[in-house]
Amino acid sequence: MDELRFDGQVAVVTGAGRGLGREHALLLAKRGASVVVNDLPAPGRANPAQAVVEEIIAAGGRAVTDGHSVSTIGGGAALIQTALESFGGVDIVVNNAGIVRDKAFHKLTPDMLDSVLDVHLRGGFYVTQPAWRIMREQGYGRIVFTSSSSGILGNFGQSNYGAAKMGLVGLTRVLAAEGERYGIRVNAIAPSARTPMTDEVLGDTPGDLDPRYVAPVVAWLSHRSVPVNGEVFTAGAGRVARFFIGMTQGHINPALTVEDVAAHVDTIRDETNYTVPAGPADELEHIVAAAKLAAEYAGSRDA
Repeated sequence: MDELRFDGQVAVVTGAGRGLGREHALLLAKRGASVVVNDLPAPGRANPAQAVVEEIIAAGGRAVTDGHSVSTIGGGAALIQTALESFGGVDIVVNNAGIVRDKAFHKLTPDMLDSVLDVHLRGGFYVTQPAWRIMREQGYGRIVFTSSSSGILGNFGQSNYGAAKMGLVGLTRVLAAEGERYGIRVNAIAPSARTPMTDEVLGDTPGDLDPRYVAPVVAWLSHRSVPVNGEVFTAGAGRVARFFIGMTQGHINPALTVEDVAAHVDTIRDETNYTVPAGPADELEHIVAAAKLAAEYAGSRDA
């Protein structure tokens, strides 16, 4: 296979000063993209994005630093404006910026919820929407969101983080449907990597969880040739797999009662011959079939 490259394309990577974002930015730049490296400096320190930009330029690539916050409407718009002013466009957005404010649910405070939603979920909106308008006009774009198994599967002490990350799965699915006719493809990753943000969560988890193992998946999802849309991939330690939403065959009874649900819970949960709905229309087919049976039952009962 020929090398997958990004020559002539402009990529925006948020939270790219360290960890996963750094690896995404370095790989996209190595493959020819001009990269806007976005991050925020710690108090009293230089923006870590600048070191990444210098590394890219030293290797012969093109990159600029951006220090706008993704957690505000103005910050998202300004970030995309940086791409326009620096490189003349935007083709790829990798939403990677993130924070954690872990706490058991009964101890969670409103500011812990708001701060996590602001960076992960609202940040996804605020950065992607101005880029989206450009992509619709040009008839092309690639968006990658960063979800997490903490949202898809759940994880103790991460109710705020999990809610934000599962929200990004919903956003991925909706934008994939809206963008397809405009040549925009939208997918998500659920990465496993040891970074400054995840180090405490991963603890003494064994093995090599270097962020560099995740970047190839992000680059593939960012490429013009990517065939998938609206999907979520788990990536870590060189392993790539797909997360998907499945639906069981279920139980149908036009005379459904509380007791009937309780009596057939095993059938309702049976994963044999499950389906993977592509969208709401696929699920609706099953609902419509059940509705027809219910109508027939009601008619025979009234006759």
